Amino acid sequence: MGQMRESQWQMMGTVITMKIPETWELKGTGKANVGVAEPLLQTAEAYLRQQEQRFSANSPTSELAQVNQLAGSGQWLPIHPQLFDLIAIGRKHSLASGSQLNIAIGPLVQTWRIGFDDAKVPSPQAITQLLGKTDPQKIQLDFDKKAVLLEESGMKIDLGALAKGYIADCLMTKLRQAQVPWAMLNLGGNLVVYGENPNQVDNSWHIGIQDPTKQRNHTLALLRLTSDSSQTFAGQWSVVTSGIYERHLHVGDREYHHILNPQTGYPQATDVISLTILSHESILGEIWTTRLFGKNKSEILTCVEALPDMEALVIDKELQISKTSGVAVLLL
Repeated sequence: MGQMRESQWQMMGTVITMKIPETWELKGTGKANVGVAEPLLQTAEAYLRQQEQRFSANSPTSELAQVNQLAGSGQWLPIHPQLFDLIAIGRKHSLASGSQLNIAIGPLVQTWRIGFDDAKVPSPQAITQLLGKTDPQKIQLDFDKKAVLLEESGMKIDLGALAKGYIADCLMTKLRQAQVPWAMLNLGGNLVVYGENPNQVDNSWHIGIQDPTKQRNHTLALLRLTSDSSQTFAGQWSVVTSGIYERHLHVGDREYHHILNPQTGYPQATDVISLTILSHESILGEIWTTRLFGKNKSEILTCVEALPDMEALVIDKELQISKTSGVAVLLL
C-alpha cells in the first residue's frame, strides 16, 4: 500500500477533507507520477475556493449575490456558464411536481438564519410576505446568452441544496483526468469516493451513517461500497445525507431545525430525521435528498426505488432504519 496525502480546509460552512495517493503510475508508461500530489491538492483548494465564491448565498461579493442584488430591476445579468447551468438545474427540479426543493427559497433561509448567530423565528406575517417572493417560475433564464433575471424585488436564489454536489463531481472529474487512481472527498454531509480503497483488504469503502442522537463520528450504520470499473463515472460513489439533527434554533421550549418547507415557510414537519442517498453523481444525491425530505419514509423509498442507479437509507425518530432494495451493503 502506497502513502496517502490528506488535506483539510475550512470553507463552504464546513470542514472539507480530501485524500489522494502520494504517487501513482501513469497509464501505459510503467512510470510513477512523483511529486504531483501536493500541487494537485493546492489546485483542488484553489478550485474549491473559486467555486465557493461563485455559488455562495452568504457572501455579498459572490457571483450569485450579484444575481440576487438585481432582483426586480428588470436587468438581465450574463453569468458564468457553471452558475447558469446550476441555476437551470435547480429551477427544473424546483418546478417538479411535489418537490421539496426550491432554489428561490433564499428570502426565507436568510430570514430564519438557522445555523448562524443571528438566527430568529420570523413572525407569521413576515413568513407570508416572504413566501410571495419564492416562486421559481419568476427565475427567468436566457439559455443563449447564459443570463438570469429575477422578476420580483426581494427574490434570492439559494443553491445550498445543489452546489456542493456539483462542485464535488467537477473536482472528481479533474482528478480522474490527472489519472489519480483513487480519491476521497468529504464536504460535510456529502462524501464522494472513486477507485479502490487502499486502506481496506477488500479495497472497499466503508462509509458510516451518523447516529442522529449522538455527536459526530458516532455511527448508527455502515455502508460498504465497492469499485466497479464498468460503472458510470469510473466506479464513483456519492453518499449524501440530509438531517434535522445538526443545525437548530432554540426559542423558549420550542426547537426549530434548518430544513424549511417551501410551501409553509416553516421547518419541515416529518418523522424522518436522516435521509441518505447513494448515487454515482453527487449532484443527484443533493437534489433528491432535498426533493424528498419532508415526505414520509414510505413515499421516499417508493420514489427512490423507481429512480435508476440510486438507493436510499432513511432513519426515523424511533431510530428505525429503512432502505431501498439495492442497499445490500448495509452493515448493522
